[in-house]
Amino acid sequence: MKNFLSLLILYAFISVGCQSVKSQQPAPNWAKDQLMEPADLAAALKSDKNVPVIVSVGPGAVIPGSVDAGASGGSEGISGLEKALKNLPKNSNIVIYCGCCPFEHCPNVRPAIDVLKKEKFTNFHLLNLPHNINTDWISKGYPTKK
Repeated sequence: MKNFLSLLILYAFISVGCQSVKSQQPAPNWAKDQLMEPADLAAALKSDKNVPVIVSVGPGAVIPGSVDAGASGGSEGISGLEKALKNLPKNSNIVIYCGCCPFEHCPNVRPAIDVLKKEKFTNFHLLNLPHNINTDWISKGYPTKK
């Protein structure tokens, strides 16, 4: 009984701690109209018309033609993103994506969007991968790098 009570108390502390961490997640720094649907990007890739500059700001570039800037949750990824953007006009059509995890937990998309805003890019979008790259892109049969 004593072990059960100890486990119950431990579970209560962990549950409260997890809820506290979840509630401290930063609010999205993008607007809903800045989300690009995966089907739209896949269609642009397939037609090879109006293809945006595609930048992976997560753990790896999966989408064909995308630049792997590195995980922008760290300084190397931020530097990689800044390098990828360096010679682009400020009105370039840019799509960033991560896909490591759901947006509310992603350590990479918010810092990447902060860089785009700081650098005064005006036509950028976040690929709408609310779950992860596997669920929202790969499993739907959209193109991937070979």
